Amino acid sequence: MPKYQFRVEVEPQFLPHESEPARELYGFAYTITVHNTGEVPAQLISRHWVINDARGHTEEVKGLGVVGQQPLLAPGESFQYTSGCRLRTPSGTMHGSYFCVAADGERFEVEIPMFVLDAGDGGVGSTRVLH
Repeated sequence: MPKYQFRVEVEPQFLPHESEPARELYGFAYTITVHNTGEVPAQLISRHWVINDARGHTEEVKGLGVVGQQPLLAPGESFQYTSGCRLRTPSGTMHGSYFCVAADGERFEVEIPMFVLDAGDGGVGSTRVLH
């Protein structure tokens, strides 16, 4: 087992009540679960998201923590949160990374695999992760 490692799981969901297709606004939520699968406690310090809509428009979001928190996870612990975004198309993708610092001072990045945001199926079964 690697000494410094987080595993990230994503569950995206289309939000019809947060969408206005006539104005080209589509709301999505995504629930993220971060698992410390390493051997050392580590803290999630910041995030970097790349959000793409179906027209090729890209938006980058960078900031401290997630949902106002910087969780410290011991080996085997998990942290779950839900956030969201809006697109101008009914589908798109997101991917990114977390910057983390381990209890021993080691710094490492955690990749967040690309996932699909899709209003086409009402959000049912939209948990596809692209590799």
